[in-house]
Amino acid sequence: MTNDDLAKSYFKKSTDRLDILDLLLKKEAYSDVIREAQEIVELCLKGILRNVGIEPPKYHDVGPLLIEHHERFKDISSEEMTRLAKISRELRKERELAFYGDIDFIPTDQYSREDAEEAMEGAKFVVAVATRMMRR
Repeated sequence: MTNDDLAKSYFKKSTDRLDILDLLLKKEAYSDVIREAQEIVELCLKGILRNVGIEPPKYHDVGPLLIEHHERFKDISSEEMTRLAKISRELRKERELAFYGDIDFIPTDQYSREDAEEAMEGAKFVVAVATRMMRR
């Protein structure tokens, strides 16, 4: 297996998961939309890092790494790069709370449809950018 094969695998996994978001939104499972959107974003961004020869770290928010190596991403504008990093950071902050919650934070009660739609929009943007990169 090559870095390119693994990048393509990450991309496939993320695009396959994108379809799940609509179903979760219909079921009003807003916290699950946010958690799945975060995983989609993480997989996509780690895939595009691999695609340009960068071994992604084992932590969840790779946005700073994208910014650090922005010169390797010829097909991504600086505005898009900034947005990718922002989406990664924001969804990373919600990762554990959306899934596990806390004693004073019940995920099924805390997230709204608007929160879920924003997470979906972010995930779709990241997938669109990754799709463009993976086609080259």
